[in-house]
Amino acid sequence: MTELPRYAYLGPAGTFTEAALRTLVSPDEAEYVPCVDVLTALGAVRSGEVDYAVAAIENTVEGGVTATLDTLASGEPLIILGETVLPIAFELLVREGTELADITAVSAHSHAWAQVRRWANATLPRAEFVSATSNAAAAVALADASRPAASLGFEAALAPPGTGAALGLTVLADRVADNTNAATRFVKVGRPQPAGDPTGADKTTLVVHLPGDDAGALLRMLEQFAVRGVNLSRIESRPIGDRPGEYSFSIDALGHVAEARVAEALVGLKRTCPVVRFLGSYPAADRSVTPVEVDNTDEAFTRAHSWVQSLL
Repeated sequence: MTELPRYAYLGPAGTFTEAALRTLVSPDEAEYVPCVDVLTALGAVRSGEVDYAVAAIENTVEGGVTATLDTLASGEPLIILGETVLPIAFELLVREGTELADITAVSAHSHAWAQVRRWANATLPRAEFVSATSNAAAAVALADASRPAASLGFEAALAPPGTGAALGLTVLADRVADNTNAATRFVKVGRPQPAGDPTGADKTTLVVHLPGDDAGALLRMLEQFAVRGVNLSRIESRPIGDRPGEYSFSIDALGHVAEARVAEALVGLKRTCPVVRFLGSYPAADRSVTPVEVDNTDEAFTRAHSWVQSLL
């Protein structure tokens, strides 16, 4: 019998990351492997322990998920193979008999807390925030009847919809969110492999170091995209860990490496920037798909394709 592919994700079961994973591959078609954090999940891909990982990379409230961005930016190469976007709202969960007035501390993942701060200030103004490795982890701990409430350090947890019913907890509030349109983007990550065929609505993700720290260095980098008509849907600076004051840029460019304009931009970046890390070309989850003609004999495509393959 053929073994199912293994997918690592931020666990335990019931997290938004698991929900994202389910939109990408059915549990009948894959083995889900929960991990304690994003670093462990992506490390399991690098070591070969699993085939793929799914991780949050960006949300509409806090922006980029730094744990994912920084782990992809360094270490052995990994490639983004796809993405999915989930709307985000929470349940406020407590043990039976607990009322709003009893809550002095709420546990959740830090990104969840950032998305409910205004609600929490209005509803639970005296409650402290207790960080959890995931939203599901806090709820699971709360549901463990063997643990006295005093030992937990919190009386309530924020968790994805449906968690309360699954764990037997009381839902004091549902659809909790400061922004009713909040969403998080999750990516499927694998070991280096050729990019899939372009769909006509794709993203290319890169990590780029500036060509220098002089005035105009950022402009020279951005010109590689602008002069070729490549739009950027995301650009974020991240510190280079061993050089204070110096930054790399994590970039999502709209287009596929198989398109000449994107290929030419990659060649231009490689020519002008000291570090260019290709993190994949993949279908965008939030754009309508239209056909694109790709000429694989185009000289710019050939140069970029050869360069990208050298990175893999």
